Amino acid sequence: MDLKDKRSFHIKRLFSSFRFAGNGLKLALSEPNMRVHIAAGILISAAGFIFELTRTEWCVMLLTIAGVMSLEMVNTAIEKTVDLVTEEYRPLAKMAKDLAAGAVLLFAIAAVIIGCLLFIPKL
Repeated sequence: MDLKDKRSFHIKRLFSSFRFAGNGLKLALSEPNMRVHIAAGILISAAGFIFELTRTEWCVMLLTIAGVMSLEMVNTAIEKTVDLVTEEYRPLAKMAKDLAAGAVLLFAIAAVIIGCLLFIPKL
């Protein structure tokens, strides 16, 4: 296999990775909690236009929204993996699910605080 073949193989793998990631985004849209986060993100983004956020404020806000949504996807992945491993009640399985959900809650609380810091001074 010459260098060109290795490079094209690598590019195919890269495109496959993007396809798999896109599929993950589609799967996330079917989750009720993700829909709540998306709705909140849309409303907060609309508020960003209304209150004319600065470029830096937009960066902070968008990173915060993406962080909440990304962590929700990780939480969902953990929940699905635990469900795959066992359907019966296991204390460690509950702990894994609760910890992941707690991480989302913690980030969501931080997101609300960030939102207050961004928008309250503009009222």
